[in-house]
Amino acid sequence: MPNYHLSHLDQLEAEAIFILRETAAQFQNPGLLFSAGKDSIVMAWIARKAFHPARLPFPLVHIDTGHNFPETIEYRDAFAEQIGARLVIGSVQESIDQGRVVEEKGPDASRNRLQTTTLLDTIAAQQFDAVLGGGRRDEEKARAKERFFSHRDDFGQWDPKNQRPELWNLFNGRMHPGEHFRVFPLSNFTEMDIWMYMKREGIVLPSLYYAHERDTLVRNHTILAVSEFVQPREGEEVVRRMIRFRTMGDATITGAVESEADTMDKIIEEVAAARQTERGNRADDKRSETSMEDRKKEGYF
Repeated sequence: MPNYHLSHLDQLEAEAIFILRETAAQFQNPGLLFSAGKDSIVMAWIARKAFHPARLPFPLVHIDTGHNFPETIEYRDAFAEQIGARLVIGSVQESIDQGRVVEEKGPDASRNRLQTTTLLDTIAAQQFDAVLGGGRRDEEKARAKERFFSHRDDFGQWDPKNQRPELWNLFNGRMHPGEHFRVFPLSNFTEMDIWMYMKREGIVLPSLYYAHERDTLVRNHTILAVSEFVQPREGEEVVRRMIRFRTMGDATITGAVESEADTMDKIIEEVAAARQTERGNRADDKRSETSMEDRKKEGYF
């Protein structure tokens, strides 16, 4: 008798493919948010499977703060070229130059919150009626409240108390003009699932995810990589450390972890033993207890 048993990774992949195809069926002009982080890479990888042998039916959309690691931008461009996808870039710097947003001042200034305006402007300019994101429910308590199809009003805002039921995997994509949806195909993946899936599929990642030597400093109990955006202040010591990054974001806010894990097998072992979430070293999440939810209500990823 043939064995029809699916592994949990097969089940998660099948669920994501179903949601990606539902997105293509229900919406006229979706876009796929692509940060060159591991979750967006996995989402794009599964999307290729969902529509093979056809090309990806929606563009990759990157909201560029201008404070990214150089490795991230290099990977983004190479990946888009490799899969033959159209790349749409929304620039936070352009939003600042146009007076759409005002750059934060002070020692802990960040462009992270400014991305919201740039994202909403990009959605409006490209007339996206749905935007696919790589958010997972295990990442953060606000993201655990998201549905697969998460409605946004005509201001791009999210109301966590007014989300639509999704019984029996039936998704309601109806909306009024000016509204749009955020769609999260990887909602039920965990960090461990992502790494196990990438290992199984042989997915190549940016080198930042693997242990490497880098000049670092400790600021607000977080290890930051020294770069053109992060320079030592008075009293801060620059130390050469073996580090890697569990999550990807701006160089100004993305904390590293000390690690010797330079292969996927070693990273999987490390993740299995970790007692802190992958976003535990993100400075933007530490601004308040509800910082992520506040930003999502305003239209953040």
